[in-house]
Formats: sequence, structure tokens, C-alpha cells
Amino acid sequence: MDRTDQGTTDPLRLGVVGVGTLTVRAILPHLTQGDVAARVRVTALCDPVIERAQRVAEEYGVPHAYSSLEEMLAADEVDAVTIVSPIGLHFEHARAAITAGKHVHVNKTMTTTVAEADELIALAANRGVHIVASPGEVLRPQLQRARELIRSGAIGDLAWAICGVAFEDYHEGEPERTEAGGPAIDPSWYFRKPGGGPIYDMTSYALHQLTSVLGPARGVTAMSGVRIKERFFMGRTVPTDADDNTILLLDFGGGVFAVAYGTAAGCPIDQFGAATYFGTKGVIDGVLLNGEEFDFPLRDQTLGAPITDWESQMRVLPHVTGVHREIPESHVFEDIMQLVRWVREGIPSAANAAHARHVIDIIESGYRAAQTGQTQELHTTFELQS
Repeated sequence: MDRTDQGTTDPLRLGVVGVGTLTVRAILPHLTQGDVAARVRVTALCDPVIERAQRVAEEYGVPHAYSSLEEMLAADEVDAVTIVSPIGLHFEHARAAITAGKHVHVNKTMTTTVAEADELIALAANRGVHIVASPGEVLRPQLQRARELIRSGAIGDLAWAICGVAFEDYHEGEPERTEAGGPAIDPSWYFRKPGGGPIYDMTSYALHQLTSVLGPARGVTAMSGVRIKERFFMGRTVPTDADDNTILLLDFGGGVFAVAYGTAAGCPIDQFGAATYFGTKGVIDGVLLNGEEFDFPLRDQTLGAPITDWESQMRVLPHVTGVHREIPESHVFEDIMQLVRWVREGIPSAANAAHARHVIDIIESGYRAAQTGQTQELHTTFELQS
């Protein structure tokens, strides 16, 4: 597929980098549905545990399986890749794919440093390829409507907000880790640097939500440390060296502040970071305005489901239709389809690398603030679509 052409009728050939729980639970079940076959086709998988890649490829009818990204890129069987490897490897894998002229979707968090994000953005521009970065929270009409309500004064003058997510024992207990065939899918990287810890893994959702409503932050201070010294998986001890208990305090200017937390315990996992905004005349809590659910496009698709039901709240995304409303992690499917649409139809995605870079800036600067005891000024920004 010519990188300079748009409007092609050919399906995008997609390679999946990493055959872990997200790939097995969601990405392949979504992308092998008949309703997307004319737009995107998974043509290759790669994972260092080659027996798992081969078994999963056979199960889902994917024609090629490789033990490394280098092999996949050398075979030239893909036009684009989705990076589903551990967060600490995202930069390396995305850089290799972009260098090879492939379009890239990167799962959260795009990179671990602003310098890495800068390099990917510059390289993609040079190679004429696109980057879509998860999580595409900015696409959700619930958040767009919350932004409109705040700007219109529905809760008076905004004073502050709070959002966040806790690790609990989520990753140790995922059934796919022991049911995917071959060796168990090891969760150890979630608790190690670089890229481990709840801030990179989960609070990134909350930060994308928060900045999708309030726009870019200006500064951050933080406290951070390790609370749970050891984790356990299949009878094995996993030492924790990535901070698992972090509180960020963000400055949005004009006296507006927000707390964002990524902690070892204390938050139901299915809330996934939904923010609460406090104003002088009211409160927006998720999709509730002063206790009553507010209206937004496709709200009827979420009726009857608890507002904390993450999957049901994703039914409003543009590509999450039909069977995709019943398959887990539909937000990741949406982000991949944003890339597919961008390449095939020339429609840029709001889930872009500049927004992801700003969230990375918040995280990286937050850790620096915790280490130094000094508030950090943020030097990145992005533009929200009207």
C-alpha cells in the first residue's frame, strides 16, 4: 500500500506485535469479525513465545507468525502494526515499524518519556506514516459533553477535579494468562521499570479523560513510592521496583487543580478513572450532572447499564457497533479502526500522538516532581477539536 495514497479500497494489512492477554481477549476477536474484513485484515502476529503466536495465529486464521518484529517487518506482509507489547518496549517497537514505513497504532501508554514521543512523532512525519495512540478517550461523546457543560457554566466556576485507578490484583488474575496455550503469559513487567506501575498502565486512561475535558495541564507535583513490595504469579514471587502508589496534583491554570492517582488499592477497577469535577454551583461525576444523567450522542446505547460499566459506556464509539458491543476492550478496537480509517480514507484521528505525548509529560514530570520535591512545569501541549 503506497504511503502517499489515500482512499484505497484494499483492506489494510495489519500486524500485531505481542500475543498477550489483550491480543487474545480482544484485538483478534474484534479484528477477525466479518464486518471489518473489507477494511482491515490481520496478516501477521509476532511474539518471542513463538509457540503461542503460532497457536493463536492458527486459531484465528492469521497466515503468518513470527518470533520477532524484525522478522515480521523483513517479510513485508503488513501495511501497519498495532503495538501490544509491554509499555517499556513501545518506543523500540514503534520506532522500528515507522522506520520500515509502517503506520502504527500504539496501545497505552505510547512511550515512557517525552523524548521518545518526540522522536516517534518526528520520524513518522519524515516517513509519511500515521500514529494513533491509545487510549482514545477524546473520542467519547460523554467527555465532549462534559467539556461543553463545564464551559457553559453548568456547574458554576470549575474549582477542581479528581480521577484515578488502582492496581489491586488485576493483572495477576487475568484468566487468559494461563488459558492461552503454551507458557503462561507473565505479568511481571507491570511491576517493573520502565513502564510498570498503575500510572503508566491505568491512570493514563484517567489522564486522557481529564485532559480531553480540561485541555492541557501546565504543571504537576506529586508524591510517589512502592507500597506492595512483592507480587505473586503462579507460586512465584515478583519483586516490585516500579512505583505502585502515586498521587499527582495538576495545575490547569487560573486556580483550577486536579488530583490524579495511581495506587496499589482503593478504587473499583470497573470505574477506570472516570473524573469528578467540582464547581461552585454543582458537580459532574462521570456522566451525572448533579446526580442526574446528562444527555450525549448515542446515550440510548448505554441505557440500562451502570454508569461504571466500562464496556457499555464504550458503545457510543463510532466503530463499536453490532457484535463489537459484546466483545471486551472495544475501546482498543476503536483506536485501531481510527488508524484504519485514517490510512484508507484520509481522515485524521483525534486520538493522536501529540495528546499522548502530553499525558506522558504529566507522568514523567510527576515522577520527577516526587523525586525532587519540586513542582514541574509542563512543556508539551496539544489541541482539542471543537
